[in-house]
Amino acid sequence: MPKTNKMSLDLLTRQVRHNCDVSDARHAGLYSVCGLALRLRDLYKWEHRLPPWEEHEAAAVLDWIGRREELWESLAEAEFQPLAIGPDVFEPFDSLAINARLAPQGLFYGAGYAHSLKPTFFLARIEERRTLRGRNIWRLGEELARDLLTLPAFVQDDQVVLRTEAARMFVWDEIAYIPNSGRAALAFALEACCNLPDARADGIRRHLERILQVQQATYIQHELSELEDRVFARATWRRMLTDFPHTLVELLIRTLKDMLADSGPHGPLRRFAAERDKAALGFYMAFSGGLVPLLFDELKAGFNAVVQQGVWEAMERAISEVYAKAAAYARQVMALYAQGLQKQDPAWAQKAIEETLYARGVPRRSA
Repeated sequence: MPKTNKMSLDLLTRQVRHNCDVSDARHAGLYSVCGLALRLRDLYKWEHRLPPWEEHEAAAVLDWIGRREELWESLAEAEFQPLAIGPDVFEPFDSLAINARLAPQGLFYGAGYAHSLKPTFFLARIEERRTLRGRNIWRLGEELARDLLTLPAFVQDDQVVLRTEAARMFVWDEIAYIPNSGRAALAFALEACCNLPDARADGIRRHLERILQVQQATYIQHELSELEDRVFARATWRRMLTDFPHTLVELLIRTLKDMLADSGPHGPLRRFAAERDKAALGFYMAFSGGLVPLLFDELKAGFNAVVQQGVWEAMERAISEVYAKAAAYARQVMALYAQGLQKQDPAWAQKAIEETLYARGVPRRSA
């Protein structure tokens, strides 16, 4: 197998970066002004090789953003490029075949669809490959190409991928921008993890690698558990994502899939409880947002019992209740979707599924 020399690696990197830019140009409008600003901030730091806590002068960042927006405008009609690796050419989403060529050279290529079906791509150096519960786990290091999305971990081709550069940025951002509702849980986690009395930046910076170590274990266990979930049929879930991108239904089914993984038989929540892991549980509760607090308030009650009384049995009961609740809700959603398919009316299915959320107390403004 031919090796990837510097010239061919430079070409491959440029091709992947082009596809990243095309995806960003097409889909930047998905985000709110604030959401896009945060993603651009991460992309700027990656491009300039800055640690998560380092900031450049606002004028320099704004100038870079202006040039980035000009680039996106120039790519408004551009298409994704195929990837040339040696004498062979691959379609940009053929990740399995591409990685069969790149892995022996210590490189990993990521390609898929994220929230709202935004195409996402990256190219990174491999730090480690191992097997856990019969699945390949790829731990990646330096990223040579990436797009707007700072995804710490995901499943690709039935393998778990951990992006350490993105995970470091992601964890820093979660702590830096944590809402008031998560501050008490974060304080609990920091005390248990690092003996830190608060979330001041200097302390977080000193202990970021330890915090990242805790979170990486959680990410890997979540992705493995999601692969093992048999409640929410993966084929149905993927088809629903395709039918309902950028809707409240997409948010719901992603939440249900996540909760089935986290509270499942081998999910991270079960491990936290079994190992009495205060730090991991605290970080999980601190960073849980979206629909989770609205639909699964049992978690907060169980967590409070651990914090206030040290009663882990209450947390274990809460996890079991959440799993049963998420499974029942997933089956209800799948049944409504099946009815919509029979009616050949996706709009009916979307409305029916959204009504289940409102019936469970989710405010209509969340849509």
